[in-house]
Amino acid sequence: MTKDSVVRGGGSPMSGMGRRIGWIASRMRRARRGVGIGRAAAAAGLVVAGTVALGTCGPSASDGDLEEGGISPRVMADALHTVIEADRTIYARHVVNRLQDEEGVIAASEHWLDDKALPLPAQVFRMGAELAAEKSDDFYYALISKWPINIQNEPRTPMEAEGLDSLAADPSRPFYGNETLAGTTYFTAVYPDVAVAEACVTCHNAHRDSPRDDFRVGEVMGAVVVRIPLR
Repeated sequence: MTKDSVVRGGGSPMSGMGRRIGWIASRMRRARRGVGIGRAAAAAGLVVAGTVALGTCGPSASDGDLEEGGISPRVMADALHTVIEADRTIYARHVVNRLQDEEGVIAASEHWLDDKALPLPAQVFRMGAELAAEKSDDFYYALISKWPINIQNEPRTPMEAEGLDSLAADPSRPFYGNETLAGTTYFTAVYPDVAVAEACVTCHNAHRDSPRDDFRVGEVMGAVVVRIPLR
C-alpha cells in the first residue's frame, strides 16, 4: 500500500485512481499565476508532508486555519461550494426543469450540440470546472458519485470514496481532510450533491447507463469535491 492510499480504518488503492491523480495534477499545472491562497497556506506551514491525513467530518487540524487574518482552506472551500451549489441549483430548477419539464420549450440532451438542445446540468458543471482549471491552479472541483452515468465521475481516490461513505451516513455534514496526490498535498472537501428538481431524477432514472433508476427529489445523488493545494 502506498502513502497515497492510506485511509481511516484501512483501505486499498482504487481502480482508476492513477488516472484521476494524473488528471488533477495536470489541471493544477496548466495555469500559473501569482501567489494565491493555496501558496499562502503553505507559507503558514500547513502542508502535511508525505502522507494522506485522516478524513474528518468535524473541525480538525485539516481545516488549515491561518493566523493573522488569513483565509483557511476550509473557509475557501466552503465559499467556493456555496457558489457552485447555487449556480447548479439555478440551472437545474429555472432553466432545465422549467424549459423542458414544465413548459416543453426545449429539451436537455447529453448530445446537446447535435440535438440543438440544452446541455445537462452535469455537463454544464464539468465545462465550468474545466474552464476554471484552465484559468487558475489555486483550486479544483468535480462531481463524483457511487452511481455515475459517466464513469469519469466515479470516486478515484480513497478520500473521495471515504467522503461519499461519510455523506451516505450523514449528508448534513461535509467531509474534510488532507490527501497527497502526485507529490502535492491538498485540502479536500466533499459536499452532498442533492437532486433539486424533477428533471434531475427523471434524467438519471431513465438513462440507459445509470446504475440506479429510483432516485427521488431531495435525495443525495453524489458529491461535489473541492480541492485546494497546500503549497
